[in-house]
Amino acid sequence: MTDDTSKPHNHSLLEDVQGILFGSTMAGLGIVILTHLGLVTGQTAGLAVLISYVTGWSFGAVFFVLNLPFYWLGYSRMGLRFTIKTFIAVALLSVLTKFLATQISFDTLTPWTGAVIFGMIIGSGLLALFRHGASLGGVGILALYLQDKTGFRAGYTQLCFDACVFAAALFVLPLMSVIWSLLGALVINLVIAINHRKDWYVAT
Repeated sequence: MTDDTSKPHNHSLLEDVQGILFGSTMAGLGIVILTHLGLVTGQTAGLAVLISYVTGWSFGAVFFVLNLPFYWLGYSRMGLRFTIKTFIAVALLSVLTKFLATQISFDTLTPWTGAVIFGMIIGSGLLALFRHGASLGGVGILALYLQDKTGFRAGYTQLCFDACVFAAALFVLPLMSVIWSLLGALVINLVIAINHRKDWYVAT
C-alpha cells in the first residue's frame, strides 16, 4: 500500500495566488528595510537598488524594466507557466515596494539587525515564490540559460554577477554599508540553501 501524501501534487489557483502574493510582499518588505538602511543586495534587485541610489529613480520602475529582457529566456528555459508567474511576481514587487514605503516607518533599526531581518524576510519570500513555480526573474534565469547552453554552472554565473554588484557598491556606498549588505546576502543564501529542498516539499 502506497502513501499518497508523498506524491507530488499541483497547487490550486488559489494556492498559487496566495503564495505569489506572500512571496512578493515579503520581498517588498525586505527591499523597504534594505533601502531605508542604505544597503544593497545581489542579483537583479541589487543592481536596481544601486541604480535607484545613483539616479533617484524608483526602485520598482528600475527593477521592472531590468527584468524585461529576461522573460524570453525564462519562457525558453522554464516554460510559459513559470514566465507568467514570474512576470506577476516582478510586477507585484515593483508596485509593493513603493506602496509599503508609504505605510511603514522605523524609529530605530540598526544596520546589522536590519541586514539579518532583511535576509530572513527576503529568503522566506523567495522560498514561497520558488515553491509556487515563480521567481523574481533576472540573472537567475540567465544563469540557468547559460548553464544549458555552455555548461557553465548557474551558481558561478550568479556569484560573478553578485561580485560585480558589490564591487560597484563600493563606489556608491560607505564600506560599512557594503559589509552589512554582505551579511544580509549571506542570510538570504543560508535560508534558501537550508530550506529549499525538493524532498521536503513535493507540491508544484
